[in-house]
Amino acid sequence: MGKAYDVMAATCPSRTVLHRIGARWTVFVVTALADRTMRFGELKDHIQGITPKVLTETLRALEADGLVARSEFDVHPPRVEYALTPLGQSLRVPLQSVREWAETHVPEIHRAQRAAEEARYPASDSSSASNA
Repeated sequence: MGKAYDVMAATCPSRTVLHRIGARWTVFVVTALADRTMRFGELKDHIQGITPKVLTETLRALEADGLVARSEFDVHPPRVEYALTPLGQSLRVPLQSVREWAETHVPEIHRAQRAAEEARYPASDSSSASNA
């Protein structure tokens, strides 16, 4: 018996799951919520560079996928908190591994990017430039 899902198959629903996990801000939200529940403002301040609109969209998508739970408290002013669900918690280990890999290999990636950039746009010959 083969596996039930194959992400390489064009119509496999696992592609949607992989797309969510690979979405730009998912790793940041899951990482931020890994150790504690947070309010919207705390998340926005913690995840530098995310806009309120994008944070709202990301939280809604993660909630719809069952990865984040949104809790509303009937107080004045209203209070809303976000936490990882058990399913969301199960993402911590693989995303932590990806984060550690990224942080470890920044110098190598930067070197490769610089080399690719230099290959695309070689430094111009200064004698040619002075004859122009």
